[in-house]
Amino acid sequence: MVLTNEIECCICGPVKNCGPYLDKVLENIEKIGSLFKDYKICIFYDKSQDDSLNKLLNYQKRNSRVKLHLNKEPKSKYRTHNIAYARNYCLKYIKKNKDKYPFFIMMDFDEVNCKNLNTHILPKYFERNDWDALSFNTSPKYYDIWALSIFPFCFSYNHFNQNDHNNYHVIQNYVMKKLRELPQGYLLKCISSFNGFSIYRTEKFLNSYYDGKLRFDIIPARFIKKHAEIARSNILLCDYGHIKGKYEDCEHRSFHAIAINQNDAKIRISPEILFN
Repeated sequence: MVLTNEIECCICGPVKNCGPYLDKVLENIEKIGSLFKDYKICIFYDKSQDDSLNKLLNYQKRNSRVKLHLNKEPKSKYRTHNIAYARNYCLKYIKKNKDKYPFFIMMDFDEVNCKNLNTHILPKYFERNDWDALSFNTSPKYYDIWALSIFPFCFSYNHFNQNDHNNYHVIQNYVMKKLRELPQGYLLKCISSFNGFSIYRTEKFLNSYYDGKLRFDIIPARFIKKHAEIARSNILLCDYGHIKGKYEDCEHRSFHAIAINQNDAKIRISPEILFN
């Protein structure tokens, strides 16, 4: 049994144009941190067009636990590559301090996590060994379909035709149904899930990394074929404007798939809602 008040945790993530949400998100992080013996906040800041930087600098003065990296120039012209770089920066710190942080939390600092935090939900999961990465449901519905890989929707839904068999709401309704039908106390098995917030067992992710590129090599070919069958579509490399399908995919998919391939990591979703 793991008692949170006997261990330390690192809570981390990227910040870009998150100004309106930062006060509440940081307040929630403090509440999460209070569950542990101690905690660190590792933030990768990308140049923003709002007051994110001022808020972070002022907060750092009040909370010495903050490790803040200021990035002035994008590392790539592709959005997902930049986000992967940011998360990998935080991950590098965690790996360097792996003996100190048996668990870490990767989260977004936006509107998803600036809601009210149900603090009582987290501690009980540290007593369980049926997960290595654990994300949570959200209200009113599970929203992060891009990061999600769950059989038979095993790959990026953006890389298949957005038809009546594969569009956002089809997959959203599918995962919501699976979560509703779980027996009491069970977790939902998947290949990848983030949903804005996830807890990780550090030892299972030491040789994993985030990659915002399109990766066909880390998801079994039979799984990609199954997704193509259910989507009734071949692989598509569409330009969505903000996302270039030929060059980009959600960075979480590679992170989770590598951990499954290398360490048999258990990626799970809790039906409980952490922020509402």
